[in-house]
Amino acid sequence: MATDQLKGRTKESHRRSERVPAEIPATLLPGDASIAMERTRLRLPENLPLDEWCRIGDRILSISDSSAWWVGDWLAFGQQQYSDRYQRAMRETMLDYQTLRNYVWVAKKFAPPRRRVKLTFQHHMEVAGLPEEQQNHWLDFAERFKWSRNELRRQIKASTAPDEITPRTGEVELSLRLAENRVRRWEEAAQQSNKSLTDWISAVLDSAA
Repeated sequence: MATDQLKGRTKESHRRSERVPAEIPATLLPGDASIAMERTRLRLPENLPLDEWCRIGDRILSISDSSAWWVGDWLAFGQQQYSDRYQRAMRETMLDYQTLRNYVWVAKKFAPPRRRVKLTFQHHMEVAGLPEEQQNHWLDFAERFKWSRNELRRQIKASTAPDEITPRTGEVELSLRLAENRVRRWEEAAQQSNKSLTDWISAVLDSAA
């Protein structure tokens, strides 16, 4: 039985790898034909001018940042269409559940008109847990003063008055060994509650306590 499952997973992985293009469409980086985007490599000509090198870097970073929004929107769409979207997404993207949850969480917190094109996905993630008015406030500052994600985080932390900071108690890390089908059931329950798996487990245990 285990051998059959392993063979099935191997075949599925092979089919997925066949769908991954060896080369990326050249239209993503229009320009010199000597520039080639491959799956695991970017080939650039030796005599590439500095301004062109900078332009390519900006384009690559823009695509990388946009992909987080795309994945988030893709999963948000799947929420209305497919009950097993996370299991499929984990297989197709090879990203873990929490990463996918973060993407869709931020995408749902910010409707497309509210997304700042001059800021990264990570900027938006930093303020996603705040009320909408505060989200706009901090993103306005980050955009105006060209703060990095880390600077935005520092500014938000610094703005919190000392008496508003909740003292942190000691944290204990737990490790569980669970059957795969049990984890899937928990993940589905967490999805239905719009929680991460960790938050869902914590809520259930707190309720039981």
